[in-house]
Amino acid sequence: MVKKTGRMTMRDYRVLARFRHALRQFLSFSEAAAAEAGLTSTQHQALLAIKGMPRPGTVSVGQLADWLGVRHHSCVGLVDRLEMLGLVIKHLDRADRRRVTVTLTRQAERKLAALSAAHRDELRRRAGALKVLLSAVG
Repeated sequence: MVKKTGRMTMRDYRVLARFRHALRQFLSFSEAAAAEAGLTSTQHQALLAIKGMPRPGTVSVGQLADWLGVRHHSCVGLVDRLEMLGLVIKHLDRADRRRVTVTLTRQAERKLAALSAAHRDELRRRAGALKVLLSAVG
């Protein structure tokens, strides 16, 4: 539900439009970089989530689904495809055999390191413009 919090000005519309455009440009960069690495955008997001979650190494499929904002069964399919590509290893939880955790393989770590460095560089390149836009929203 969208709540109104005040009158919008033309400046507000312009700033929001420019901010969304900047986000789309970054996402387009990200999709292209992932494709160049032989991954879909979703696969890249999953690898990054597994590596970057608060407790890496103990990431369950359910936690990954929540993090990515997808349904559990969709995440199961994603993890299965990542496993077939040799990018993750699934582990059955000994205490709860319904729970599966995932870890990255060395191959995934290498791909992710290269992709993450490229994304960090792109964000640094765009940081000034994004800061201006974010401060204009405030």
